[in-house]
Amino acid sequence: MSLLDAPPYDPARERRRRIKIVSALILIVVLALVVWMNRYWPERRVVKKFFAALQKKDYETAYGVYFADPQWKQHPEKHSLYPYNEFYRDWGPGGEWGIVNRYEIYGASSCSGGGSGIVVDAIVNGRAEHAQLYIDKSDKSLSPPPCELQFR
Repeated sequence: MSLLDAPPYDPARERRRRIKIVSALILIVVLALVVWMNRYWPERRVVKKFFAALQKKDYETAYGVYFADPQWKQHPEKHSLYPYNEFYRDWGPGGEWGIVNRYEIYGASSCSGGGSGIVVDAIVNGRAEHAQLYIDKSDKSLSPPPCELQFR
């Protein structure tokens, strides 16, 4: 086939090709946006599980979620730096947040200094002051945040 024997130009075929390319690009952008919007989903889920246990007044389960150790009762000495009675004093009915009636995950972000975790911000009982928890990405354990972030 020589240059003079080229097939005739088909505008319908070119239009279909262009539509396929644009559709693929739009799909890639939408998928990238969905992945970006849900990048902290595992950490947010852990905090939801923690506050759901507090809301049910199941403080033992909440303590297990806090340390990512549902079998914590079998080896309480492993968590001697923050024993259950201190956890109950902090997160129980007499703690800073009182009885958790409702909560809302407000935001999540990483600290500017880096680190291997995410800070999740939650509104507890509609208070103006937000509860912030740091979730270690490696084992999904909770702790107080190493930095304080402002979520808007």
